Amino acid sequence: MAVSGKAIDVKVLNRIYQYVKPYRKKFYITVFLTILLASLSPLRPWLIQYSVDHYIADKNAIGLLNMMSLLVGLLIFQGFIQFFHSYLTNWLGQSVIKDLRIELFKDLSGFRLKYFDHTPIGIMVTRLVSDMETIADVFSEGLLVIIGDILQLSVIIGFMLYQDWKLTLISLSTIPVLLIATHFFKNGIKDSFNAVRNQVARLNTFVQEHITGMSVVQIFVREKKEMERFEVINDLHRKAHIKSVLYYSIFFPVVEILSAASIGLLVWWGAGEVISGETSPGTLIAFIMYINMLFRPIRELADKFNTLQMGMLSSERIFLLLDSAPENNEVKGGGISALHLKGAISFQDVFFAYQDENWVLNNISFEVKPGSTLALVGATGAGKTSVISLLNRFYEINKGKITIDDIDIRDYELSSLRKSIAVVLQDVFLFSDTIANNISIRNQEIGRKEMIEAAARIGASKFIEDLPDQFEFNVMERGGMLSTGQRQLISFIRAFVQNPSILVLDEATSSIDNETEVLIQRAIAELTRGRTSIIIAHRLSTILNADRILVFEKGHIVEQGTHAELLALKGYYHQLYHIQFKTAS
Repeated sequence: MAVSGKAIDVKVLNRIYQYVKPYRKKFYITVFLTILLASLSPLRPWLIQYSVDHYIADKNAIGLLNMMSLLVGLLIFQGFIQFFHSYLTNWLGQSVIKDLRIELFKDLSGFRLKYFDHTPIGIMVTRLVSDMETIADVFSEGLLVIIGDILQLSVIIGFMLYQDWKLTLISLSTIPVLLIATHFFKNGIKDSFNAVRNQVARLNTFVQEHITGMSVVQIFVREKKEMERFEVINDLHRKAHIKSVLYYSIFFPVVEILSAASIGLLVWWGAGEVISGETSPGTLIAFIMYINMLFRPIRELADKFNTLQMGMLSSERIFLLLDSAPENNEVKGGGISALHLKGAISFQDVFFAYQDENWVLNNISFEVKPGSTLALVGATGAGKTSVISLLNRFYEINKGKITIDDIDIRDYELSSLRKSIAVVLQDVFLFSDTIANNISIRNQEIGRKEMIEAAARIGASKFIEDLPDQFEFNVMERGGMLSTGQRQLISFIRAFVQNPSILVLDEATSSIDNETEVLIQRAIAELTRGRTSIIIAHRLSTILNADRILVFEKGHIVEQGTHAELLALKGYYHQLYHIQFKTAS
C-alpha cells in the first residue's frame, strides 16, 4: 500500500474501522450523538423566533417564560449530549491507538536486527508516539466531527430554505468567497504544518544527540559552534511556526468580515421584508443566529480536514510498517526445545554477509565440545561478533549449517534457544530501573535470593551493598549512575542468574579497570565452569586458559590452537600477544 496522503482514503478508513470493531457499540452511540447534535442545531434559533413572533409580540409573559424554560432545558440537554459526544470520540481514539500501539510494538520487538541496522530509531519512535496521537485526532477532531458539521450545515440550510428562501440566498451570498478563502487556507496551512513537523523533528534530533553527547561537545570545546548551529535550527523552527500563525491571522479575520457582511446584507434586506410584512421580526433574528451557526463550522472545516489528512497520512505509515512485519519478522524456529543443552556447537562451511555477497564470514568451520571454552581473537571487523549473532539467530546464515548438540539451530524453538545462551556484551545496556529489575529483566522466576547469591559469586556484593537502596537502587538512563565496571558486573550477574547452557562473553572486559578485571576474571572462572563458553576478547589475558583459540582475519580463521600452540607458531597471535603485553608493561 503506497502512501497517498488523501484527506479521505476509504481503504485506510476501513482498516482503522477494523480496530474500532471491539468498541462498535460506543462507536454507534457516537454516530447517533453526532446525528442528534446536528438535528438539534436549528431548534434554538427557531425557539427564539417563535418567542419573538408569538409571545413578545403578543406581550404574553407566561408563554415567554415557558418558552425560555424550554430553551434553557434544550441548552442543558445539548450540553450533556456535547459532553458525551466529545468524551466518546476521544475515548474511541485513545482506545484504537492503544490497540494499534500494542500491535506495532509487538511486531517491532520481533523484527530482525537487520531491520534496526537500517532504520533510524527516530522513525520508530515517531511511528509509536507522534503518528499514533495523530490517528487519535481522526476521532476527536477529524472524521466524525467533520460529518457532524456537514450534517449541521445541511440541516440549518434546509431549515432556512423551508422558512424563507429569499433570506436564505441573501445569507449565503458570501459563502462562495468563504469557500475560496477556505481552499487557499487549507492548502497553505497543510504546507506550513508539514514544515513545522519537519523542523520539530530536526530540533528534537539535534537536542537529543547533543544532550547525549554533551561530554564530547565539552571535551572538544565545541559549545560555541554547536550553539550557533542550534540557533539556526531554532530560528527555522520559529519561522515555520510563524508562517502557520500568519495563515490563521489572515483567514480568521476574513471569515469574520464575510460573516459580518452576510449579517449586514441580511439586516438590510430583511428590514425591508419586515416593514413590508413579508417576513416576521423573529425570522430575521433567527436568520442572524443561523448565519453565526453556518460560519463557525465552515471556518473550522479547513482545520479539521487538515487534521483528517494528517491522520490518514500517519495511518498509512503505520499500516505500511505493520504490513512489512512478515518480511521483517524473525524467522521462526522449529518445535524442538533448546532447554538443558549439553552445548556441543558446530559451524560447518558457514558463509554470512550483511549485504549481498560482501562476506563477513567466509567458509567458517569449527567445533566446540560441551563444557569447553572457545576464544575468538582478531581485529575489529574480522567477524568475531557475527559468530555470536548467528548462534543466537539474530541473523540468518547465507550458506552452510550451524548445529548445537547435532541439531540444526533452525529446528530449535527460537525463544528457548536464546534462553539457553547468555550473552555479556562489551557495551552494557541497562534500563532506567532498579538493579534488581535489570538483573532479572522482570522475570518473576528469578528471586532476590538468587540475585544475592549470584552477586556474591561474581564479587559484586560490596558495591551493591554500598548503594543507597542496594538492589532497589535506580541506575537511571543507560545505567548512568554506575561506573563502567559496575555496569559490567551487573551484566555478569544478569547472565549468571539465567543459568544458561552456553555462555558468550563479547569483549566483556575491554572497558574496565584492572581492579574490576580481577573480580571479573574470578567471575568468569566461576561462570564458565561446567558449561560451554565462547569468549571474544581484545585482552588476551582473559583467554590464556581457553581450551581452544580461533584467530580471525577478514572473515577467515587464519590460526587455531591453544595459547601455547599459537605462541609456538610465531604468527599473527604471537605478534598480537607480545605487542599487547609489551604495551601493558
